[in-house]
Amino acid sequence: MSCLLALDQGTSSSRAIVFDAEGRALASVQQEFRQFYPQPGWVEHDPLEIWQTQLDCARQALHQAGLAARDVAAIGIANQRETTVLWERATGRPLAPAIVWQDRRTVPDCERLREAGHAGLIRARSGLELDAYFSATKITWLLDHTPAARRRAEAGELAFGTIDSWLVWQLTAGARHVTDPGNASRTMLFDIHRQCWDDELLALFRTPRALLPAVVDTSGVLGDTAPALFGAAIPIGGLAGDQQAATFGQACLTPGSAKNTYGTGCFLMLNTGQQPVESQHRLLTTLGWRMKGRTDYMLEGGVFIGGAVVQWLRDGLGLIEKAADIEALAASVPDSGGAVLVPAFAGLGAPYWDGYARGTLVGLTRGVTKAHIARAALDAIALQTVDLVDAMNRDGAGLLSELRVDGGAARNDLLMQTQADLLGVPVIRPRQTETTALGAAFFAGLAVGVWRDTTELASHWQAERVFEPTRNADWRTARLTEWHRAVDRARGWAMP
Repeated sequence: MSCLLALDQGTSSSRAIVFDAEGRALASVQQEFRQFYPQPGWVEHDPLEIWQTQLDCARQALHQAGLAARDVAAIGIANQRETTVLWERATGRPLAPAIVWQDRRTVPDCERLREAGHAGLIRARSGLELDAYFSATKITWLLDHTPAARRRAEAGELAFGTIDSWLVWQLTAGARHVTDPGNASRTMLFDIHRQCWDDELLALFRTPRALLPAVVDTSGVLGDTAPALFGAAIPIGGLAGDQQAATFGQACLTPGSAKNTYGTGCFLMLNTGQQPVESQHRLLTTLGWRMKGRTDYMLEGGVFIGGAVVQWLRDGLGLIEKAADIEALAASVPDSGGAVLVPAFAGLGAPYWDGYARGTLVGLTRGVTKAHIARAALDAIALQTVDLVDAMNRDGAGLLSELRVDGGAARNDLLMQTQADLLGVPVIRPRQTETTALGAAFFAGLAVGVWRDTTELASHWQAERVFEPTRNADWRTARLTEWHRAVDRARGWAMP
């Protein structure tokens, strides 16, 4: 029983990977699920579809690996963060579609709270910017717009959870309603210093305490799956937000180590050790993980639209047939031909926090082709990451000496070379780029003794390729100046 089953529930797909004790993937299954956009700026998921695709992937991965439930030491879960689900405790039925982290419907609510002077308290307690990105205003919206929801919530009939809590509820047939400190720290309701739900924040967002999950360690057995799901009960040993899991899977276990995940969005996380560091440049102070009495904190910068810009080129514009085609198309031209794309389709995240920003494509001439637009899209992913690294450097976190990378778009060699050129530091891609799932497996394996400690885990991390910078400082300065001019034109576009 040395195999681990990692459930990696992401924004656009559910994935399950079986790992052995060496951190090697034995089987991997992935399913995309539907995205709903009922109004401009709204993004929703069907919680039952998320659960069904995740369960199907888990069962298929075990079958593909030739394993039964008795062969699995534990399950680890990594999840898209902040996405908000409200369900009935009695039936497990969702009351409404899940409001996805990208959703911007509560931007006006955030503005009212900011004008009332609450942003400082929220940052001091939660470590977060007051923004529609996080769960708190989504919960309030659901309670105010779902018939009888607020009354039922106050009576203890309803449960709130981010996707980790939703999956655990389903996996345990309603026996466990829990989250971990890393996911809790993304709700805007959690005091990251005292590590508990905060009464003042709950009052501010009019959230009944009866809705909330219990907070358990990131690594530790929290319950067992219902036997009927896999043929026998399997311990659930790890629970982490996707970016925390990826940071752990990248072996960024010491202060000063950093990774960037290129998924639907881009998320840069820097380990700051056992003390939270307050950002002066609008980054987030967040909990990484808690286990065996030790808590590790992170500085984080999030980009809302990373790899999703490639999906837009595929599904929205039809410039490519499949996402993998982007690299060849973009590489067919030497640069973007003066075109600059700012993919602020869901506003801008760190370090701007502009919910009214919208996507712009500027610098167009008759010579610009779809290849130039593809190149501009890859450039935009890398340029947004540079803004995050610059903010971390200005926060005094120490100059980055290297950046470890993962996620689907990290397989794109052109993007990774562009990233190294724009940052001026080596970009290191590991052999296992699915580090979110690997981190979930690591947390679960530590809980049940597959690995003794984090030192043993770190020995399983190996580099696959190092991208060294090839451009000079003048080139980087010119590109960033052009980028920031374009960002200025995107900001505030949807302001009422």
